Amino acid sequence: MSAISASQDSRPQLISVQDLTSRQWSAPVPSGSAPTRRRESLPPLRLTRRGRIVLIGIPLVILAAILLSLAGFLNAPAKAADSDADLSVTPTVSVTVQAGQSLWAIAGAVAPERDPRDVIADIAQLNNLSAGGVVPGQQLFVPTK
Repeated sequence: MSAISASQDSRPQLISVQDLTSRQWSAPVPSGSAPTRRRESLPPLRLTRRGRIVLIGIPLVILAAILLSLAGFLNAPAKAADSDADLSVTPTVSVTVQAGQSLWAIAGAVAPERDPRDVIADIAQLNNLSAGGVVPGQQLFVPTK
């Protein structure tokens, strides 16, 4: 009986998580004195090599991304005109596409002295065309010069 009772007494007690969080961890209070709350100081934080890399590396990567995006934004070559006098308006006419017409035929009719490929590129840029196809009845802005 003593062996059974000794083995039962020596088993570790199970403590719930709520007990752990609600317990005050302090040094034992000697009997006869008033209990005082004293918190044990935590040991200093020790980072592993991987922890230092993460702690320093992630902010550095974020800072580099911000700096690169700002540098790209501030050094962008596309810039609007500084004044109204610097703006040039491209003279255009509106053309309705007829059945059987292509951009090549329209470019040849509008500017026969220019290379049709250049005129087609201008028409595509003026009308925000991604493909070279047009449909009958479509209104296009075509450069006149």
